[in-house]
Amino acid sequence: MRLAVLVSGTGTILDAMADAGLPVSLVVADRPCRAIDLAAGHGIPTSVVVRDSFGDDFDRTAYTEKLTAELDAADIDLVAMAGFGTILEQPIYGRFAGRILNTHPSLLPAFPGWRAVEEALAHGVQVTGCTVHYAELEVDSGPILAQETVPVLPDDDVASLHERIKAVERRLYIETIRGLVAASPAGGGPE
Repeated sequence: MRLAVLVSGTGTILDAMADAGLPVSLVVADRPCRAIDLAAGHGIPTSVVVRDSFGDDFDRTAYTEKLTAELDAADIDLVAMAGFGTILEQPIYGRFAGRILNTHPSLLPAFPGWRAVEEALAHGVQVTGCTVHYAELEVDSGPILAQETVPVLPDDDVASLHERIKAVERRLYIETIRGLVAASPAGGGPE
């Protein structure tokens, strides 16, 4: 099975995936970032499909088509988003339907979106966690594959709570991907 990982930041999830021996065949970033350097250090091929705008003029569909073509060219079977900061459009979900994974720092459907940890603290929840799910066009939706709780401690701030969630997230994401790879026909990809 050929796994691609989409990144935008520091690459802590990617680093954990590589250290765990997941079959990462390609790492694609939407901007220059530390994760690309980490991938190169692991000997994983990389590509930066640069997002040319963060304003209202951003052509999300054209960008998604370009990214999807990059994945197709590498003959990718499964896509894992790992801190990927660009919301993608229909072309990728049509091409890789049921083969795009995402991890999110909350117990979905609670607190979808970019500020999940802040919202959990603002709502005063005693427990939050992380979710691994199939990604779909609607952000932070799609069938849930795995979830695990993380307690909210009385002295938590966004940084401390997020760090504890990320520790669980890295392990849970790797376990989930490993299970999908093992369950694929002869380990060679989805049917």
